[in-house]
Amino acid sequence: MELLEKLPDGSVNLVMTSPPFALLRKKEYGNADQRDYIDWLTQFARIVHRKLTDDGSFVLDLGGAYQKGSPTRSLYNFRIPIRLCDEIGFHLAEDFYWHNPAKLPSPIEWVNKRKIRVKDSVNTIWWFSKTEWPKADITKVLAPYSDRMKKLLVDPAAFYKPKDRPSGHAIGTAFGKDNGGSIPSNMLQIPNTDSNGVYLRGCRSLGEKGHPARYPSKLPEFFIKMLTDPGDVVVDIFAGSNTTGQVAENLGRKWRSFEVRLDYLATSAFRFLDSDVSDAELHAVHAAILAGQTQDLSDQFVAAAAE
Repeated sequence: MELLEKLPDGSVNLVMTSPPFALLRKKEYGNADQRDYIDWLTQFARIVHRKLTDDGSFVLDLGGAYQKGSPTRSLYNFRIPIRLCDEIGFHLAEDFYWHNPAKLPSPIEWVNKRKIRVKDSVNTIWWFSKTEWPKADITKVLAPYSDRMKKLLVDPAAFYKPKDRPSGHAIGTAFGKDNGGSIPSNMLQIPNTDSNGVYLRGCRSLGEKGHPARYPSKLPEFFIKMLTDPGDVVVDIFAGSNTTGQVAENLGRKWRSFEVRLDYLATSAFRFLDSDVSDAELHAVHAAILAGQTQDLSDQFVAAAAE
């Protein structure tokens, strides 16, 4: 919150973050009790609202939770958009749902043991905006056409005839136009299966566990592409292993990432190293960050980039 306050008002184009969820069991990365969670998160949201540009966005990834001792769902993640819109003045530009097909069955009690609930594999993602007209361009996140659509584009007349559908929608000749891809839906199916890369190799080399709640790079990539332009400022206020910062860097955006735990910050630096970096260099970077020698590292990165 202190770092967020130091940013100039109206200077941030996108805050993309996944805060610790309001789970019943305490996690090692810290999470507030469900009863206090909405108040806790609202403190950050008030500051975010001031820091955003007029056409800026606040994208919030939240997982669901169950009530204590009961196979019924908590409503905390649905109360948050009501609170942020009613009290702070955010607009809910759109609701998204991230389906992670690789997620393990949970909660164990209701799914694995008693077998009375299916596994929870969908997160809610709220896209908030400061005004009703935030910057957005879905042409930057078009999905590849299906094989059937590709065939249709070659010879539209062979696949369909212009007509009105039972729903009342008119399917005209423009349906056969190649727009470069299909419009994505608000259900994002992205498996969270990353097991390689410099980040995890560095963690293993040091005997450190990777951050236990990383989201896949394709998730922030979707929103950064859709809601910002190169050179815009992206901020993650609960950075963890800093997936958001890495993606923003790769896409040519300016970024800032805040993380309260120094050990997570130290290992997150591995994301910005070349794949052929040696274990000795990984250890040196990790030690330098823990020792607060970040300026030396910054100089090294600048020199490497120049080469």
